Amino acid sequence: MHESTSPVTHVNATSAADGPLPSVSTSRDWTCPFCPLLCDDIEAHLSRAQTLAAPHTQCARLADALARHDAGDNVCSPGIDGAPVSLDIALDAAAAVLAQARRPLFGGCATDIAGARALYALAAGCGAVLDSLHGDALSAATLALQDRGAFFTTLSEVRSRADLLVVFSCEPAARHPRFYERIASGTSMQRDIRFVCCATDPAASQATDTRSTSLLADASPHDVLALWSALAEGRRAESLDDSAGVASALASLLARIAQARYTAFVIEPAALPHPHAALLIEALHRIVKAINRTSRAGVLTLGGADGVLSVNQTVAWLSGFPLRTRVSKPDRPPGTPSLDHDPYRYRTERLLAAREADALLWTASFDPHPPPSTLDANTPLIVLGTPALGSALDPHTRGAKTIFIPVATPGIDSDGHLFRVDTSVVVPLRAARHVALPTVASIATHLADALAARAAQTRSPA
Repeated sequence: MHESTSPVTHVNATSAADGPLPSVSTSRDWTCPFCPLLCDDIEAHLSRAQTLAAPHTQCARLADALARHDAGDNVCSPGIDGAPVSLDIALDAAAAVLAQARRPLFGGCATDIAGARALYALAAGCGAVLDSLHGDALSAATLALQDRGAFFTTLSEVRSRADLLVVFSCEPAARHPRFYERIASGTSMQRDIRFVCCATDPAASQATDTRSTSLLADASPHDVLALWSALAEGRRAESLDDSAGVASALASLLARIAQARYTAFVIEPAALPHPHAALLIEALHRIVKAINRTSRAGVLTLGGADGVLSVNQTVAWLSGFPLRTRVSKPDRPPGTPSLDHDPYRYRTERLLAAREADALLWTASFDPHPPPSTLDANTPLIVLGTPALGSALDPHTRGAKTIFIPVATPGIDSDGHLFRVDTSVVVPLRAARHVALPTVASIATHLADALAARAAQTRSPA
């Protein structure tokens, strides 16, 4: 696997075995945008029908994602309440909805860095709350970091140094199919993988030079971490209530960690039991801190698909706060803070269920994630989504205006940039094809300019 992304090259190929075949454009060293591993060693094949395939890469997630793109994307048009309209008409309608809203919510937020910057500027123009479709998992990791700090590690460090992996209560390959290939392929290091509070990931057995075992697969993660914390802080297993043998198993694991050159703990916030996943993450980081007094260890956090890590990082740059932040309009009432971050109050599902949002701008530019089912039928909806999402929307069941604008998928129809899963590298994306779809950044910028123009007209004397 490459640590940096090489420029994409295109090769046209034809075959005359059974007569002429459609020419195929091949993108080499192409970066997949559908998983936060951002694998950049892929050979993407584009047919004349604008379908994409990666025949030499064994990744079910990538294959499923590519299957959703075809020539129909090129003729997908915007729509209002199910009726096709021009892009200009759809943009005017969307701007009108945002101009009238007093408490708009920007949900989904599945876009790249440029799209995130433009959405933030638009949110500042209409006083919107920003949240991600993976907000629960992201907020759990953020809360643990804010409360206790963290010992993070990177894919590069795991690949080059970690001879012991402790996978806690998750199955990495389920959402990140090439995880073990990414950390082990082409290396000669012998690795020991211990799965704690979960069964062994079936894909781990396919990794080269690794040995996998599972312990405490059926134990409660909360109970295990409580005993583990005590042991890490120096308590003896004999002094703890150990009727189930949990403390003894953890003591043996700590002894193995002490012998390791470098231990990488692997967690996936989305796989942890909610709503108190932040407490589990915090407890695990405290254990890792204790281990670092005498050994070397770090935590690799998996997650952040659909650009959520990139959007969170971008919003933090621009505002100083992570997602689940409300950005006030410039003409806010006196005493109103310009920014307000609250991971509980500004949760998408809570805002919609309580009907505290009077308009929803839903962005899903990677996969066709539909708006939440908790959205009230009488709340106006603006969707910036993949063409596949447009066909899945049913505006006829809604009482309020429903506006759909098809947008480009970064890495498929447009260039872009995303943060990798460990947030240590920003990876450039190169379009694998050239379907004429607008980017999220261009749509959001247009809407921000339209809102600014409306505000200027309102302030102007008659």
